[in-house]
Amino acid sequence: MEGKQTEIAALGEFGLIDRLTKDIELKNTSSLKGVGDDCAVMEYKDTDVLVSTDLLVEGIHFDLTYVPLKHLGYKAAVVNFSDIYAMNGHPRQITVSLAISKRFTVEHIEALYSGIRLACEIYGVDLVGGDTTSSRAGLVISITCIGDAPRDRIVYRSGAKDTDLICVSGDLGSAYMGLQLLEREKVASAGQADFQPQFQGKEYLIERQLKPEARRDVIEALEKEGIVPTSMMDISDGLSSELLHICKASNVGCRVYEDRIPIDYQTALMAEELNMNLVTAAMNGGEDYELLFTVPLHAHEDIKKIPGIKVIGHITKPELGCALITRDGNEMTIRAQGWNALLEEAQADSATSAPPQSETAKTGDKTEAGDSKAEA
Repeated sequence: MEGKQTEIAALGEFGLIDRLTKDIELKNTSSLKGVGDDCAVMEYKDTDVLVSTDLLVEGIHFDLTYVPLKHLGYKAAVVNFSDIYAMNGHPRQITVSLAISKRFTVEHIEALYSGIRLACEIYGVDLVGGDTTSSRAGLVISITCIGDAPRDRIVYRSGAKDTDLICVSGDLGSAYMGLQLLEREKVASAGQADFQPQFQGKEYLIERQLKPEARRDVIEALEKEGIVPTSMMDISDGLSSELLHICKASNVGCRVYEDRIPIDYQTALMAEELNMNLVTAAMNGGEDYELLFTVPLHAHEDIKKIPGIKVIGHITKPELGCALITRDGNEMTIRAQGWNALLEEAQADSATSAPPQSETAKTGDKTEAGDSKAEA
């Protein structure tokens, strides 16, 4: 970061907060009071309140070697918005808390906050509070998001029924491939002062990893068509994991078809270049933040009216289990092989020579192993 750098200690906690949150204008009528008092004040009259929180830790969830701070701030906010949309609601407010080590300056944190504030501006969300403290282990970001939805439109994981259609938005596996590309170029750049990363023709993959978007448009389209999904989640840990969450919560099984999984052309090319199994990456690579949801069979024609939505399978009775149907008609049992922070940390502790990586980077060995065992 160029230009004069200001030590955070020179401003102090309250001076830093004032600098980061100056000129914030509240947009939502439910936001009565934002930054400046001991608590924010909100009022929801006719809707139920939705609350989600997310914790991001440097070296576990992100790598500042290749993640710009502005992009990190934007992503940190958007992934919280995505959780609210996954309940068929709308995000209204966030609070942001940071633990900051001494290597960060005021200008670094301003760059992070510029991304957070940009996300809030685009999605119409108010930043109403937070906290800062010191850290001995890098940067830690904690964001809590508050949203709302009419009680009769809130969608849980537990409502899927036998014969329901399984739908996903967008495409899958691209964020994971973007991370693999970034990790590859990071290794290639080691010790080279003038290294130029090879991203040409793969910009979409990089954007999907560094600057994901929450699917507000899908929620608005569902509302326009009068569709209330029977269950829904966002795809943060991988399609396999999210499918199993829905099936467990709803006490059902599922069948998903390999040839219906939406995959972008750049994702397919990158998988071939890296000699990786494409479907394994699409099923288990996380951080796409697309929406996975189920609808009744009779809603099929209405779902077809929404651009970018793909029906990839259907819900079954629980005794049939959860399976991926391959292109040649074979059934592969779906296993949860996506991101598991606590398991990964335990494995990292037992292999101290391995450097920390961001979360989806750690799914690679598992997904390839799963593929060799005829599991999806």
